[in-house]
Amino acid sequence: MNAPRCLALCLLTGLLLRSVVTAKEPPAASDVLGSIREKITQERESLLALYREFHASPELSFHEKKTSARLAQEMRAAGFEVTEKVGGWGVVCVLKNGPGKTVLVRTDMDGLPVEEQTGLPYASKVRTKDEQGREVSVMHACGHDFHMACWVGTARTLASMKDRWQGTLVFIGQPAEERGAGALAMIADGLFTRFPKPDLCIAMHDSNELPAGTLGLTSGVAAANADSIDLVVHGLGGHGAMPDKTKDPIVLAAQIVLALQTIRSRELSPLEPSVVTVGSIHGGTKHNIIPDEVRLQLTVRTFSMETRRKTLDAIARIARGQAISAGIPEKLLPELQIPKSNTPMLTNDPAIIERLRPLFAELVGKEAVHERRPMMGAEDFSRDGMTDEQIPLCMFWVGATAASVVREAEKSGQAVPSLHSPFFYADAPVALPVGTSAMSAAVIELMKK
Repeated sequence: MNAPRCLALCLLTGLLLRSVVTAKEPPAASDVLGSIREKITQERESLLALYREFHASPELSFHEKKTSARLAQEMRAAGFEVTEKVGGWGVVCVLKNGPGKTVLVRTDMDGLPVEEQTGLPYASKVRTKDEQGREVSVMHACGHDFHMACWVGTARTLASMKDRWQGTLVFIGQPAEERGAGALAMIADGLFTRFPKPDLCIAMHDSNELPAGTLGLTSGVAAANADSIDLVVHGLGGHGAMPDKTKDPIVLAAQIVLALQTIRSRELSPLEPSVVTVGSIHGGTKHNIIPDEVRLQLTVRTFSMETRRKTLDAIARIARGQAISAGIPEKLLPELQIPKSNTPMLTNDPAIIERLRPLFAELVGKEAVHERRPMMGAEDFSRDGMTDEQIPLCMFWVGATAASVVREAEKSGQAVPSLHSPFFYADAPVALPVGTSAMSAAVIELMKK
């Protein structure tokens, strides 16, 4: 064979081999993102309508009957195998697509006892009875309506792109996140035994501080330990005009509240973050009656078990000490009730975060991906990674506040409405496509062929 003919044959063979290799290569990230954007553009109006529906009809923790049924309906329509009433009103949805990793995608569902003041045309007007039988307003003040809409959008997207990933999806709608108890309830009801056990779990949360259209990542510790404490301060009631004949629990409760603030400032290292907040105080029935007791509710946030122990011990010591100094008899010293199960701190797996960082940068632009410091908020999503299997977790953040509102707040020095505020809501037309795209892209990245 002469040299020119040999060279031509070699070149042809090389081109053929290159075409075979290229055909087997997975699609480029930009191609995948393009397909995701196209799908979500098609679903945008439907998902916005679903978001508004959820926003207008919130339900309290452990009462998510209608919400869970609506999610189940959407997931069956997307092609998932659905099981309802897991750990209360929890929903578990499974979609299998060949061999590969099993990835759990979680959303929360519950609203809060907050009266909405956003002025939105689809604002919640729901009123119901709480666990104590009191009539309360209910609002999605933490964005769980937004989470659910993105979750459904992600399920629809992944179901339509089964050629881009393989493995098993386990989508869960979790109840009672605001009570810090829903994840544990689902685990106790067989989340990891009755259904495919995940290799990793992923979730998202909206952020009131980040502008809509942006994303946030936190590597390592991302959310705090949270303890909810009930404190009953006893006294000896009587006539308001004769306080010397009583032991006033209202004055004592006020002294305890002020003294609790010294835990953070005088008992813990200045470098160790912690929060002690009294969120509720109730006592008395009339102007001129000193009551027999005052009830307080506290939340405690910490980033280490040692700081948690010190803080809880200090609360008990201060409450008892203040009561003794007020002359309260032994049998009437304050009662401190600390639930056996708290919400443990959430730790993001650094390896997953590093995989998502360049993907999110390509999705929204590098300047729109923010490094987020750990938050004092709590997330019982952490429970999903605390079983014997130690399943890796990742929760990322989706900017939810209108960019113009964030800019105005920065200029004026005033804070934007916070999560749990009666004025908070997501800028859904901007944030919803970004949140859905980010979750869809993240799952495909973690399950790509």
